[in-house]
This record gives sequence, C-alpha cells and structure tokens, in this order.
Amino acid sequence: MKALISIALAAGLLAPAAGAADLKIGYVQIERIYREAAPAVAIQKKLEKEFGERRTELKRLSDRAKDLENQLSRSSLSDRDRKQAEREYAGLDRDYRAKAREFSEDFNQRRNEEFSGVQERANRAVKQIAEREQFDIVLQDAVYVSPRIDLTAKVLKELEK
Repeated sequence: MKALISIALAAGLLAPAAGAADLKIGYVQIERIYREAAPAVAIQKKLEKEFGERRTELKRLSDRAKDLENQLSRSSLSDRDRKQAEREYAGLDRDYRAKAREFSEDFNQRRNEEFSGVQERANRAVKQIAEREQFDIVLQDAVYVSPRIDLTAKVLKELEK
C-alpha cells in the first residue's frame, strides 16, 4: 500500500514537470548503504561485541538441548534417567525461549537506535548530492532501476568522509 501511494505521488509530481523540462531522477539502495557504509559496518561490529556473550550463551543452551534430545532418543536410558533428562530439557527449553526473546528485543532496539544516526547521515548525503548535481527527485524504493541513475556509490563515498 505504501509503495502504491509513493508511486502515485511520484507520478502526480512528475507528470507536470516532464513536459516543462528534462527531469533528473536518482535512486539510492538504502539496504546497501546499511550493509556497506563505514558507519554501518562500525555499528555492526559494536553490536556484535555488545551482544556476543549473550549470543554465545544462547548457543550453549541450544547445544545442551541437542545433547539432551540425543540422549532421550536412545532407548537405553532408565526411567529415572529419562525423567531427569526430560525435566532438564523442559527447563532448558523455557530458559532458551525466554533468553532468546529478550535477546532479540534488546538487539533490535539497540540496532534501531544505532542505525537511526546512519539513516540521518545518509539522508543528508543524498540531499547534498541531489542539490549539488541538481536532481529533481531521488527515490529509495523501486521495482526496477537503471544503473545509470543509481547514486548509491556516491552516497557511500560521501559517508566515508
């Protein structure tokens, strides 16, 4: 729905200008900027460092649960050992789910906080390029884009400064 509104607005804005003068259009791949821009890469490293221990703990819990599953799949366990393994597995499962949910929420919140700054810088860089090179419109969402109007490399260069 959002894309349809954007297209309709762009078409409505572009139609009068197309007849009046040459229209200069640019495009930016925002996902590529979030992947490749130096500030984005630094944020990814920072988040990995900040959340690395918790990710390792989740991996440890997951590995232990897999070990218990393997034990439970063997028919050679006594009833007492099976019940103990089942209880441990149920506790691990609860603990893992709670920690994974908390990890995901915390990680997403921190990532959003950090990337909002990158987004602001990228938008400023796009605006500067658009004004300097006299673009009429710069888009971020499109179904198809010709490489000749792609400004992403210029924005990445601008963000390196």
